[in-house]
Amino acid sequence: MTFVYYARTPLLIALALVTLLSGCVSSKKLVYFQSPSTTSDSIKLLNRFSPTIQPNDILSVRVSSLSPEASNFFNPLSATISPDRLTTQATASALPELSGYLVNADGTLELPLLGKVPVGGLTTSQATDLIRNQLKTYLKEPTVVIRNQNFRVSVMGEVARPSLFTIPNERITMLEALSLAGDITIFGRRDNVLLIREVNGVRTFTRIDLTSRALFSSPYYYLQPNDVLYVEPGKSRIASADRTFQILPIALSALSFLAIIFRYF
Repeated sequence: MTFVYYARTPLLIALALVTLLSGCVSSKKLVYFQSPSTTSDSIKLLNRFSPTIQPNDILSVRVSSLSPEASNFFNPLSATISPDRLTTQATASALPELSGYLVNADGTLELPLLGKVPVGGLTTSQATDLIRNQLKTYLKEPTVVIRNQNFRVSVMGEVARPSLFTIPNERITMLEALSLAGDITIFGRRDNVLLIREVNGVRTFTRIDLTSRALFSSPYYYLQPNDVLYVEPGKSRIASADRTFQILPIALSALSFLAIIFRYF
């Protein structure tokens, strides 16, 4: 019993040292939205962000009218699935994905009878109006609902739950995305978050300072489809990892030495 206690002591001391040394993080670097020493402040709200349709987007297009039979021609999938199958949760949840239309490289969407419809660069609301007006030639009082099925953002690095998130309402802020990922860990750099964005074949890399209230007036406050947020590890995280690899072999050597002494004495 005495040997077990002494054998554990070096390892416990090493772990305690690593914990203490890695905890040296300035509190100023952990606080979001810092401002001058004023008790009140205000920032003019940005206009509501409306993402535009880009090539390779997958759009769910649902058409209805006063004539369901005629509408089904524009919803070929729904016409081939019986109503009793649509009552199952699995089929209903899979339906939007299966009925998606891929936006071509030239920004067009190919629909039955309508052919290629130029939707690239339009919002889903504008594309809805465009397709509905074209459908009036074939349908009476047509209604169109369009949803972008691959509005996704990635959050990586020093966050609690890094992941790829699908956004159903086609609108998300940088703060909401970080909240979905469980927020930045204590080791993450809040003053140097990397935003990777691709628009019209150009990939940009932008550094964002979350400790400043200027974020709320930034054009990057609202995320766009396929944006990637990367939170870099701070120096304390890198230093603690280095110290762990330095101290662990020493601790293991101490345990081996004690085991040899115990064997002979």
